[in-house]
Amino acid sequence: MRVTSAYANKMLKKLNEEKEYWINKEKESMQYTASTDEDPVIPDYDYGEVSSTLEKIEKKICRIKHAINQSNVKSEIDIFGEKYTVDVLLVRMAQISKRKLVLDRMRKQMPKSRVEDGYYMSRKAFVEYRYVNYDLEQVRKDYDEISKILFEMQMKLDEHNQTVELDIDIE
Repeated sequence: MRVTSAYANKMLKKLNEEKEYWINKEKESMQYTASTDEDPVIPDYDYGEVSSTLEKIEKKICRIKHAINQSNVKSEIDIFGEKYTVDVLLVRMAQISKRKLVLDRMRKQMPKSRVEDGYYMSRKAFVEYRYVNYDLEQVRKDYDEISKILFEMQMKLDEHNQTVELDIDIE
């Protein structure tokens, strides 16, 4: 079956929901409690059916994930003239996202700010200040540049996931 990565991920979501249904059914039905003076209400549970159904679902999940992984290793996406395989692009996007968080925090700092230590501050003889030890303007520029790169990566990856097809053998 030929599908896009986006469609394959929707298939995975559906299979995981189905798997969760069967796991919950098993959890709720594999045991029951009854009093000795009443007829027990025995839940509808078939161990063999549940086990084989879960096994079939898990095999489908493995096949789909394998197909996605194979496609991610082979498919390339061009980002500003640099080619990335999808698997490398995903790692790079995670790295850039972490750096973007640091730059975001840095760009929001004031060049000079008063150090406030709560109760202790009122007992100090001198006021303390904290100063940034970097070029705020350069950090802002780097933040804008990294945001632009990350945006482009996300857009190209979304386009790839919506258009490039991969083969999945789920039977």
